[in-house]
Amino acid sequence: MRMAADWLARWCALDRPLRHLPRIGALAVLLALVAALAWSTVAVPQMRSGEVKAQVTKAEKNGKKGIGDYELYRRIYKRVDAGENYYAAAVTEQRANRYPVRPFVTVRLPTLAVVQSWLGLETLGHVLVAMLVVSIGLYLPLTQDRTGLAERVAGAFALLLAGASLFAKQGPLSHESVAGILLTLALLSYRTTNFWPSLLFAALALAVRELALPFVLLWLALALVAGRWREAGWVAAIVGLFALGLWLHSMAVTAVVQEGDLASPGWNALAGPALPLMGLVRMTPLLTLPTWLAATLAVLPLVGWASLGGKRAGFACLAFAGFFTMMALFARAENYYWILTVLPLYAAGLAFAPRAVADLVAAARGRVVSRREGHI
Repeated sequence: MRMAADWLARWCALDRPLRHLPRIGALAVLLALVAALAWSTVAVPQMRSGEVKAQVTKAEKNGKKGIGDYELYRRIYKRVDAGENYYAAAVTEQRANRYPVRPFVTVRLPTLAVVQSWLGLETLGHVLVAMLVVSIGLYLPLTQDRTGLAERVAGAFALLLAGASLFAKQGPLSHESVAGILLTLALLSYRTTNFWPSLLFAALALAVRELALPFVLLWLALALVAGRWREAGWVAAIVGLFALGLWLHSMAVTAVVQEGDLASPGWNALAGPALPLMGLVRMTPLLTLPTWLAATLAVLPLVGWASLGGKRAGFACLAFAGFFTMMALFARAENYYWILTVLPLYAAGLAFAPRAVADLVAAARGRVVSRREGHI
C-alpha cells in the first residue's frame, strides 16, 4: 500500500504527467484511446437503442405509460409538504404507480424531500443554480497555474453546460443532480489544510443519494495511505453516520412495505462501459449531437483529467473511472441517469483533452520535458 501511495504521489506531483510516460507506455495509451473512441461510436448507439426498447417493454408490462420518476418525486414532495410522513407518502406513491419498494434502497432517502418541503421547489432550484455558479468560481483559480486562459474558459463553459439539468424545472427533483453538484463543490473546495467545507458537501451528498458513497470511500482510502490521520478519522466518522442513517432508513421502509409489493429486479446487469457513456449523452447537451459523435466526446474528459496533474485532478480521475466501472457492473440500462452524480465536474475535463492528446504524442515521439511540483 505504501508503494502505491508513493507512486500516486509522484504521478500527482508531475506537471502534464502524460508527457512523462515512456514511449511504449504513451503508444499503448494512444492506441487504447483510439480503440475506445472507435468502439464508442458503435457501442453507445446500440446501447441507446436497446435502452429505448427496454423502456417500451417495461411500460407495456406495467400496462400503462407511467408517470415518470420526476413526477413521482413531485407527488411525494407535495404529500410531505402537506404534512404527511415521508415513508408513508413515498411507499404509497411508488406502490400506486407500480414502482418497486423492495429492497429498501428503491425508496430514496428522505433528505431531499424534507429540504424541498422547507424551501419549496422554486427556491431550491435557485440555490442549486447558485451552487453551480460557486463551483465555476472555485474552478477557475484552481486551474490557472496549470492551464492557459482558453482551457480555463472552455472548462468553465463545460461546467455550465453539464450543469444544465440544474436549470430545468425537474432539477430540484433529481437526487443525482443535487448529489452531483454537492460532490463537485466537495472536490473543488478541498484543501489539505482545511477540509471542513469539502467534508460538509460530501456529507450532504451522501445524505441525498447513496451513490455518493464511492467518492467518500475513495477519499478515506487516499487519506489513510497518505497518513492524514485526522482527516481520515473525520471522513470515517461521516461514513459511519451514513451507515447508521441507512440502517434507520431501511427500518422505516420495512415498516410500511406490504406483502405483495413490487421488488426491484436487482442491480447486477453487467451492462458494460457503454452505459455510463450513454448516460452522459442522454443527460447533457451532447444529446443534441449525433450519437456517434456525442459518444466520442463523452470519453475524452477522462483523458483530459488524467493529463492535468496534481492531487485534485488525480482524485477526480480515479473517482470518475471507479464510478463508471460501478455503473458498468451493476446498473441496468434504465439507470443511465446515475451519471448525473459525476456532473458537472466530469465535463470540465473535455477542455483538457487536446493537451492530453498532444502530450501523449510528444511522449510517443520521445520528447522529454521537465517536471515540477503542483497542487491542483
